[in-house]
Amino acid sequence: MILRLLAALLLCACARAGTPPNIVYILADDLGIGDVSCYNSKSAWQTPHIDRLAREGVRFTDAHSASSLCTPSRYALLTGRYAWRGSLKQGVLQGHSPALIEPGRATVASFLREHGYTTAMFGKWHLGLDWARAGPQPEAIDYTQPFAGGPTAHGFDRFFGISASLDMPPYVWLAQDRVTALPTATLTDSRAPKLWRAGPLAPDFKLEEVQPRLTAEAIAYITERADAKNKNPFFLYLPLAAPHTPILPTREFEGKTHATAYGDFVTQVDADLGKILAALEKNGFAQNTLVIFTSDNGFAPAADVPAHTGVNHDPSGGYRGYKSDLFEGGHRIPFIARWPAVIRAGTTSDALVGQLDLFATCAELLGAKIPDTAAEDSMSFLPILRSGTGLPSVGSSGAGVPPMNSPTPSFPPPRTSLVNHSAEGRFAIREGRWKLLLWPGSGGWSAPTPKPGVWLKVERTDLAALPPYQLYDLAADPAETKNLAAARPEIVQSLGRRLRVEIETGRSTPGAGQPFTSGADWPQIDWRAAFAP
Repeated sequence: MILRLLAALLLCACARAGTPPNIVYILADDLGIGDVSCYNSKSAWQTPHIDRLAREGVRFTDAHSASSLCTPSRYALLTGRYAWRGSLKQGVLQGHSPALIEPGRATVASFLREHGYTTAMFGKWHLGLDWARAGPQPEAIDYTQPFAGGPTAHGFDRFFGISASLDMPPYVWLAQDRVTALPTATLTDSRAPKLWRAGPLAPDFKLEEVQPRLTAEAIAYITERADAKNKNPFFLYLPLAAPHTPILPTREFEGKTHATAYGDFVTQVDADLGKILAALEKNGFAQNTLVIFTSDNGFAPAADVPAHTGVNHDPSGGYRGYKSDLFEGGHRIPFIARWPAVIRAGTTSDALVGQLDLFATCAELLGAKIPDTAAEDSMSFLPILRSGTGLPSVGSSGAGVPPMNSPTPSFPPPRTSLVNHSAEGRFAIREGRWKLLLWPGSGGWSAPTPKPGVWLKVERTDLAALPPYQLYDLAADPAETKNLAAARPEIVQSLGRRLRVEIETGRSTPGAGQPFTSGADWPQIDWRAAFAP
């Protein structure tokens, strides 16, 4: 016990002396904020390991993904830039889609690597790959050839994982820039909850083994870093493929919650987080490692909303809507950070935070300047992590990292506004307590929508009969039940003009303006005419 105490004090002293922390970023897939018991006291199941992380760190209650869908939220997370600024204006990519991150664009991984970090990713990429083509059809891939535009092309030293969601072909393991085995069979379609699409299947790929394999790879990497001669800090990005469909809990977790198969899958994700935390502790990394656990968007209706209603479980935690929507349930997500050497345990923060803020947070952490052409929408939340500790930003005289006494660049204050984006490519903008939806509907699968329900039993709505905008006071009405757009036109105009400026400037942070795309490729109302300066 005395030795452990001395070790903890030594590690804390190292953090104060300027040793950069390791960073472990765990991204669950389609986990709703109400699926985590420390956010939802009425949850139909418990998540003890996620709850423990919250007790030992800071739990954010107003954290958001930049989009309510997988691909754009992951783009924003890694680049610090809204995905709609690039080529993806709506929807998501498929497993055979070309690479989305532009060549030469900085990512969190490439930035950290430039500043002395070793970087690794194990999990779901879902940002496209430049596959070698065997024919003109998008799915015609030459699997014998390496692919380009993947994680190793964007700052990761190590990569093992899958190309897209676990319900999307091709069903092959990827290592660095190749498949581990050529697909020799075809997986046929399956209905919910074991929902997947038909496509090529490799002999070494079993869908139910993906979640355990990714966890094992991450633990092995942590152990490897403890034994490595190169003691540079590491960045471990673990974007899980669960609890997204197909819902495939292993036998150990089947029926564990006595609620739903999805709930069982969530408890498996929770247990895997516990294994990763144990690996950090076993290898002496826990004290000076920043661990972030979050989700890429809200709960997916494909995981069966009626089944959860039947067990009195609300995966959106009282917020309106689900994955795909502009409503809060689409993008307000669990977000917990633990860094024992710096973060005060048991903290709750209601600060507005976006997942795309990771880039700027890492930059402030290292005292490094971000180029104008990178992380155009990222704002540091490091002051929130350090709140109450009085510790300076962490730097190091290690490879590429400025020493502690070097000039610290100026960083913007914690954010006050955030842009949200939906499956249909519709916009919402948040500033303080106010949220403006620049669309009469949900922008996704929930009502009101002009499309028939696929995962939700909703009626078609004539959006032309509804007010063109929705304005909600989230402080008084977090469930977004009362549209105040007609009563507060001045706020509608103020927020609309702010969105227009952020689109046309090519960034939402201080710095040189960047190019932006406009025209017919924007599936949006005429925001220029509606919100003139």
